[in-house]
Amino acid sequence: MSWLLVFGLGYCASHLARELAGEGWRVAGTTRDGRQGTIRFDDADAVAAEIAGATHILSSVPPEGEQDPVLGRYGEALGAQGGWLGYLSSTGVYGDAGGAWVDETAQTGTGRRTARAAADAAWLAMGARVFRLPGIYGSGRSPLDRVASGAAHRVEAPNIFSRVHVDDIASGVIAGFDGPPGAYNLADDRPCSQNEVIEFAARLLGVEPPPVVPVASLSPMAQGFYAESRRVANAKAKRVLGWLPRHADYRAGLRALKATTSPTAVSAAPPAASADQR
Repeated sequence: MSWLLVFGLGYCASHLARELAGEGWRVAGTTRDGRQGTIRFDDADAVAAEIAGATHILSSVPPEGEQDPVLGRYGEALGAQGGWLGYLSSTGVYGDAGGAWVDETAQTGTGRRTARAAADAAWLAMGARVFRLPGIYGSGRSPLDRVASGAAHRVEAPNIFSRVHVDDIASGVIAGFDGPPGAYNLADDRPCSQNEVIEFAARLLGVEPPPVVPVASLSPMAQGFYAESRRVANAKAKRVLGWLPRHADYRAGLRALKATTSPTAVSAAPPAASADQR
């Protein structure tokens, strides 16, 4: 039986887990507290048993401080296990590219996410498939939800970013089951400014777009986000893994979400996730 162990069964990994469970996989996942049938991350005996039996192991756990907690606690067992390894990383490892295109050959570790870049490199050294993710959106976490709830804003910044639908992350990881170890960018085909996406979401909902605010008025975390700008190339994942995003750009993705989500559900949903809030 195909057996997936997920470290950090959060938003993205849960989508993947549901899809694989529907195909007959055995899926187990860790969380901090062992909620809803998951395994407590610090239950060493239970985790060791899952590592020993799993055919595929995926981590979606970001660094804590300067350390990757999964490798720090279970790295030796993972190295000896010999099965398929995967890691959900972030395109933030590339740092600021001034709006230029970056692919998997671009330098990493020069931006604000140095711990993430170090974890990315460590998983690559373990022989993992490392999936570098830009801004993540999907059901319950999208610009539609942010606009409807009043949490969205436009900013006085021309920065360009990439994004990816959570369903396309799941399909990219599955495509990676048969691919060679290495880094893969999973991003859609249309990098653009955040303002463009928010304005389109407002049009879909039939409301006025939110006001433009100065970057200086945002939280320090958000200011750090807008200090970078890059376009993320996805050609390697397409070429090597045979992956194609179902939602080729944010317009297709948001239209699909609008068609399947009630206005009430949209207005009550939480905000979109970044690649470090999975």
